[in-house]
Amino acid sequence: MTTAADPTPATVRRAADPSPLIGAADLPPARHFVDGTFVEPSTDRVIDVVDPSTEDVIARVPEGTAEDVDRAVAAALAAAGPWARRLPRERSELLHAVADRLAGNTELLARLESANTGKPLAVSTDDVGQAVDTFRFMAGAVRAATSLAAGEYAENHLSVILREPLGVIGVITPWNYPLLMAAWKIAPVLAAGNTLVLKPSEQTPLTTLKFAELVADLLPAGVLNVVNGYGATVGARLAEHPDVDMIALTGSVGSGRAVARAAADTLKRVHLELGGKAPVVVFEDADLTAAASALRVAGFWNSGQECGAACRVLVHESVAGEFIERLVGEVRALVVGEPAAGADVEVGPMVSKAHFDRVTGFLERAKKEGLRAATGGGALDGPGHFVAPTVLVDVPEGAEAAREEIFGPVVTVETFTDEDEAVRRANDVPLGLSASVWTENARRSHDIAARLDFGTVWVNSHLVLASEVPWGGFKGSGYGRDLSIYALDDYTRTKHVMHHHGR
Repeated sequence: MTTAADPTPATVRRAADPSPLIGAADLPPARHFVDGTFVEPSTDRVIDVVDPSTEDVIARVPEGTAEDVDRAVAAALAAAGPWARRLPRERSELLHAVADRLAGNTELLARLESANTGKPLAVSTDDVGQAVDTFRFMAGAVRAATSLAAGEYAENHLSVILREPLGVIGVITPWNYPLLMAAWKIAPVLAAGNTLVLKPSEQTPLTTLKFAELVADLLPAGVLNVVNGYGATVGARLAEHPDVDMIALTGSVGSGRAVARAAADTLKRVHLELGGKAPVVVFEDADLTAAASALRVAGFWNSGQECGAACRVLVHESVAGEFIERLVGEVRALVVGEPAAGADVEVGPMVSKAHFDRVTGFLERAKKEGLRAATGGGALDGPGHFVAPTVLVDVPEGAEAAREEIFGPVVTVETFTDEDEAVRRANDVPLGLSASVWTENARRSHDIAARLDFGTVWVNSHLVLASEVPWGGFKGSGYGRDLSIYALDDYTRTKHVMHHHGR
C-alpha cells in the first residue's frame, strides 16, 4: 500500500543469487549453553527461528524451562567465586581475547545476524564492530576503576572503599540487536567480576549461541550461560530466582514492568533499558539539508527497529515545508531489500509477522485519523515482512503515531511556533531515552538540551554512540546505564571498610 503522494513507491530488491546467506555449517548448536558446553534441553519442545526476508524456517532451538534455568544458575553460582577473585588484569586479558575472536569472525556473525533478523549486511557488520569495541573498552576500563580516595574521614579511622561484584546476573536481550545488546551486557558483567545466565529473544537467538560457541574455550566454565526460551517462562524464572543477584533487561516497557515485579520478591537489583520515542527538534536556523540527511540514517537504521530512532520530528512552522520536502527526498531514495540483495541495501523487513502487523496497524489507524503519508504508508509486496519507509505529515498534537513507539520505518512530522512549545511537546511523551536539537545557535542548543527530559540529547546529529559514554533513559525508558564506566558501576556494589588506628 502506497499513497498517490508518492510517485516513486518503494519496492523490495530481491537477491539475484538464490544461495542463502548461511549454510548448515554456520549455525550454532541448537541447544542451551551451560557450564562451558552445549547441553540437551529438559524437554523436546522447540521454537522455530524464521528468516523475516523470506519467511522460511532456518533453525529450531529448544524451548527452555524453569529446570533449564535452574541448572544454568547453579553453574553460574559455582563459577562466581573463582571468577570474582581473578585480578582485573586477568579478566581484562580474557575480554580482549573475546574481542579478538569476535573480530576474526565478523563476516560469519554478520551473515548469521542478517539471516536471523533481516538486517542489511551493513547494519549487521556495524553491530559486530560495535560489539568488539564494547569488549575492548570494558577490558581497559576494569583496570582503571576509580572511587573515593582512601582517607581519614573520621578521627583515628581510615576509610577504604571497595567495589565488589554482585554475583550472578540474569540477562534478557531483545530481538532488534541480538549480538550487540548481548555484548553491552556480557562485557561489563564479566569485567566487573560477575557471572551470568542470558536469555536471548526466542526470535533471534542464533548469534548469541554462536558467540557462546566461539568463546567456549576462552572463558571458564559456568561464567557465561545461555538458555533459550520465552520470557514468560525463562525470563520470569531468572527474575524470580533467589540465587540471581540482579536482572538486566533490554526490551519493551511491558517486559520491563514484568521483570521488575518478579524481581521485587527477592529484592534483587534491576537494570532496565526500555523503549524510546525520540523527538527531533528542528529550529528555523537549522541546517535543513544536514538534518534531513542525518534522519535518512537515524530514522531508518535497522529498519526503524531502534529504540533511539529519530522517529518524531518537531520542526518550526516557518521552515516545515522546505524540511519535509528534503526529508521526503531522502526517504524515497532509501534502498529496501533482502540483506543478500546488495551492500547498498539500507532497509530490511520487520523482524516477524507479529511485529509487521503491529507496525502496519499503526499506519492504518494514522490514515483513519487524517494523517497523510508524504511517502510510503504501508506494506510492500511479499514474501517477507517489508514496510515502506514512511513519512507521516499533517500530524496533530497528541496523535497516537507521534506518542506511541511504532518501532518501524516510520517518521512523523509536527510543527511548532516557539521554543517553549517545542520543549513542552518534545517532553510530552511517557518515554525519555533520547532526543536531538538542530540549531546553529550555540546558546539555544545548550539551553534546549538542558530542558529536554531524555537520557541522551544530541545537538546537530542523532544516533551517534560511543563505548566511552553512557546510554540509558528517564521516565518510562527505565533506569541503569549501558556502556561507559557507569555500566561497570551498575554491576558492582560499594563496600566501605573502616579501620580504627588510634593509639
